[in-house]
Amino acid sequence: MKIFLLLISTFIVFTNCYNKPKKIVTDDIKFEMMQADKNFSKLCEEKGIKAAFLEYIDSNGVMLKPNMLPLTGAEAIDFILQSNDTTAIMSWAPKGGNVAQSGDMGYTYGVYQIKPKNIDTLFAGTYVSIWKKQPDGKWKFILDSGNEGIE
Repeated sequence: MKIFLLLISTFIVFTNCYNKPKKIVTDDIKFEMMQADKNFSKLCEEKGIKAAFLEYIDSNGVMLKPNMLPLTGAEAIDFILQSNDTTAIMSWAPKGGNVAQSGDMGYTYGVYQIKPKNIDTLFAGTYVSIWKKQPDGKWKFILDSGNEGIE
């Protein structure tokens, strides 16, 4: 009986200490997220800033804008809806990023450009976006922020 209890105790200890294998992020998952960022920029160029941001923002997404408090969820969506995107074209290119080991969150960063339609100039800056994979498999940003000032 003592041997049986010892075996059971040992079995319980080893099964509780066993680490379940973690999901390993593949290059394919990272590629999907990076491609979502590129597609976001492409949509922005083709359909406008408003349409692109409405398509790619998570319902709980946060936007950090200069000289403003963070805009969250419905407040961020309202900000996008009220924005006038007819005066400029915006585009960007991710320079890097990574995905969490779980495969459902990640970030991208890079350089953006804004080209006003009525003057011959170009504004540039850097950005970071934090992405969350949706239940339907699409990637949407949950945080977007940019910094002005690249010459």
